This record gives sequence, structure tokens and C-alpha cells, in this order.
Amino acid sequence: MSTEQKIFPRFAGKTVLVTGAGTGFGAEIAVRAAQEGARVGVHYNSSKQGAERTAERVREAGAEAFVVQADISSWEAIRGLADEVFEQAGTLDVLVNNVGDVATEQMSWRELTQESLDRVIDVDVKGTLLMTHEFGSRMLEQGHGAIVNIGSTVVVRGSARAPQYAAAKYGLLGITKSYAAAFAPSVRVNTFAPGFMETGATLEREDWKSGRREKLIAQTPMGTIPPPEVVAGTALFLATEDASHITGAYMLADGGFNMVGA
Repeated sequence: MSTEQKIFPRFAGKTVLVTGAGTGFGAEIAVRAAQEGARVGVHYNSSKQGAERTAERVREAGAEAFVVQADISSWEAIRGLADEVFEQAGTLDVLVNNVGDVATEQMSWRELTQESLDRVIDVDVKGTLLMTHEFGSRMLEQGHGAIVNIGSTVVVRGSARAPQYAAAKYGLLGITKSYAAAFAPSVRVNTFAPGFMETGATLEREDWKSGRREKLIAQTPMGTIPPPEVVAGTALFLATEDASHITGAYMLADGGFNMVGA
């Protein structure tokens, strides 16, 4: 499959904030938003070096970048982040809640720990809810905005590897639908679920190295596991004017692996 994509200025003159944009999918969403004309806020928690690298890529794409830091498991930190972003940018058109803890170190449900359970729920559920709450309320005040929560296909199949991750991502659907109803019609909230992507973290996983990649490719109608830049623009679609009548939705991009439908 070719990774060549036509890029259109869907976000010219707009400001987009991407959480967890120092590495992986978040970094590619940030860069794609820049390529499409956005001023981009690059959020990080601990990977400052990665965030600065992403910001540099944003500038290389001809866009303005600003870097912000916060631990999104803390409501106080999220309030501070929202204040800082709106103070720096003046407005925010799009929030992409990309941050999520996938419990990468866990290879089986038998390895579940209290620490991992609490961490995943704090970041993936509480963090996403509070980011949507704080930023969405400010978007309501300005009269417009779009929020994209990055979900997962584990809501379809579950995860025998990390049940807490599947539970957390399923929780995003409730967050998305609740705030979509609360914020309508001026602020839209949707969930985008990519399938497996070959990020740096995925490539390092032991199961990926020992045959899972080939098994998944064989089960995927499109016959490929894409790098994250291939689906970054798909995630951003939900924040475009073309998606102006979509809210509270769950959109899947997994090469046909799950084929969810009525």
C-alpha cells in the first residue's frame, strides 16, 4: 500500500492542540495538522526532548508551534494547561486527546497490578474526561471547537493482554457521548479508533517481534499494518468542516480488521 497522500489545508488559520505529541501517533497528528495549515500546540508530560523535536518538525512544515507540559492525571494540572493554552493561543479550534497508557510492559492479564490498573484509569479515563471537561467548557465560551478522543479497536475485541486498557478505552465512548450531548451544537466531540500501527513502541513489543505482526497482516483485508502518519489525517478528519454533522461518534480505521457495523 502506498503511503503517498494528498494534503489539503483543512486547518488554515486554526489552532490545534495534540496531547502526548512528543512521540508516536501524537507526533504524527501534530505534524499532519501543521502540514494542513494549523498552528500547533505540542503537549508532553515527561518527554520534553521528544516534544521539542515534534515542534521543530511542525516549524519545518511551515507552521507555528508552541510547547506545553502537564500531567493529565491531575485535574489541577489540566486546569493550568487550559489556562496556558488559551493565554498563549487566544483561541483553540481543535483538541486531540491522544495521551493514553497502553500498559506496554504487560503481556498477559495474569500480570495485572494495582499500580498499572490505577495508572491506566487515571490517564486514559480520568485524564481524557477532565481534558474534555476543561477545554470543552472554554470552547463553549468561545462558541466553537472540535475534540477528537483517540480510542482503540480493543473496544470491539477486548484485550486478553491488558484488560484495564480495554476497559479504559471503552470508557472513552461514554465520555465522548456525554460531552457531545452536553456541548452540542457548538462544540463537537468524537472518538477516533486506529487499528494496529507500527509505532516505535509497537515495534519493540515482544509479541510483535515473535509473529503477531504477520498474523495480524494475514487477518487484515487491506493487507498492511501502517505507520502512524498514514492514519493521522484520518483522525483529524473528525475535526474538519466536512465532519460538521458528526458528533458522539466512534470512527474506526483498521484496514478492515474488525468491520464493525449494524
